Amino acid sequence: MLKKITAVALAGAAILVGGFTAAFAQERGGVINVATIGELNTLDPMIATGDLLGMVTQHFFETLYTFDANWNVTPLLADGLPEVSEDGKVHTIKLRQGVTFHDGSDMTSQDVVASLERWFEVASRGQLVADKLDKLEAVDDFTVRISLTEPVASLNALLAFNNSAAVILPSEKIADTLSEYVGTGPYMIKERRVDQYLQLVRFEDYAAREGEPDGFGGARKQYLDEIRFVPVPDANTRVEGAIAGQYDYADLLPVEAYDRLEGQGNTEPLVLNSFGWPMFIMNNKEGVMTNHGVRKAIQAALNSEDMLAAAFGKPEFYSVDGAMYPEGYPWRNGEGLEAYNQGNPETAKTLAEEAGYDGSPIRILTSRQYEFHYKMAQVAAEYLKLAGFTVDLGVFDWATLVQRRAEPGLWDIFITHSPFLPDPALIAPLPASYPGWWASEEKERLFSALNTEMDLEKRQAVWSEFQKLIYDEAPFYKVGDFSALAAKSPRLEGFTPTAWPYFWNAHIAQ
Repeated sequence: MLKKITAVALAGAAILVGGFTAAFAQERGGVINVATIGELNTLDPMIATGDLLGMVTQHFFETLYTFDANWNVTPLLADGLPEVSEDGKVHTIKLRQGVTFHDGSDMTSQDVVASLERWFEVASRGQLVADKLDKLEAVDDFTVRISLTEPVASLNALLAFNNSAAVILPSEKIADTLSEYVGTGPYMIKERRVDQYLQLVRFEDYAAREGEPDGFGGARKQYLDEIRFVPVPDANTRVEGAIAGQYDYADLLPVEAYDRLEGQGNTEPLVLNSFGWPMFIMNNKEGVMTNHGVRKAIQAALNSEDMLAAAFGKPEFYSVDGAMYPEGYPWRNGEGLEAYNQGNPETAKTLAEEAGYDGSPIRILTSRQYEFHYKMAQVAAEYLKLAGFTVDLGVFDWATLVQRRAEPGLWDIFITHSPFLPDPALIAPLPASYPGWWASEEKERLFSALNTEMDLEKRQAVWSEFQKLIYDEAPFYKVGDFSALAAKSPRLEGFTPTAWPYFWNAHIAQ
């Protein structure tokens, strides 16, 4: 059995991220180095999605809301949760006063309105709400009102999410392409050297919330002087750097490194249970995968058990589960699962022939920066070949993969993953704007119902239909559930493991 230093466990609708270290020494000081899976291709979390982008930028950009330790929406830059009209269409948001941007200017409703206008326009998740926006206005210096043409049940969660994020910027800094990255967060950018590091330093005028830390919410305490995010694309280099004491935190390591990390003096393994789910995204916009029959053939060919075993090795690190949410979540259901984990090349070959597959290469994009992506791609490629498909496996650094997946003519399948999110409306490949571009009539109907229905039980019923449609139309394929491995220095205390690691509240042991 694995010794789990800290685990992210399921409870209700949340990933419980554990308690904070009690009564730790609160001296300021120290620099930490955080090894990430690679370089960011942007520092603008509105215009792009991705866990790495959200993980890094949440330290210097903030949103009106965030999530507490139980993944409930909680205020961050807002003073409290919104006042919502009886019909669910009008959200009035009071802002915290005394919040300062990194450039020294005060945050007011003018900045919030300008930021949200940009979010509605350029962010994939903002665009989910944009067509329902009636009016966005500053009521006074510290009150913003969002008026909708119909209710949006997921609005608060969308405003809280750090991915395609509704970050608040100074109005005078807003542009189509940001040239300055000025936020309100506890840390601010000092220097960026591409492919070397992003250096963040404490923002001395940070306006922390009162109270105690609570997940991503509550007080954000600034004990560290400096955080350096270091892109380290090679997973084994991240492992060896952690063992050598070069990195205080190393993200997303190969699970087979667990035994190597255990018992080391400079580092220790962290296992995050039920961290998330890998997925194969099909190109529904251009190329061979626009053929529904071909997508169903791919679905029939794939063997989740073999892919997960190759990627994660020990059964403790994965679960062969086709439901979009694990046990314990209110969104879990069993619809459509007969199409999951078929691993049947003969059925796949028949379906491909019936669909008129002509032998065109299936171009799969993957990256070794996420080693488990690459291993799953290798297994998938062999099953697809057995089913008669021609496979072109392209291996890229993650930043290049993200660029290529935005061009529908360059790929047929790409591999990614996601944590389990508190609201299914946040699942990345559901909006038609996300690469994959799934936009069927029935999907749009269900997505609209999911976003506008306010009653939880009715939303759960809609989500059950939605999961069945995912398996019927095969726009993407969920491989299963997995636990993640990271490494942390014993000297880094007050750190709470979570899907998007953050380092406010953490400190260096004295």
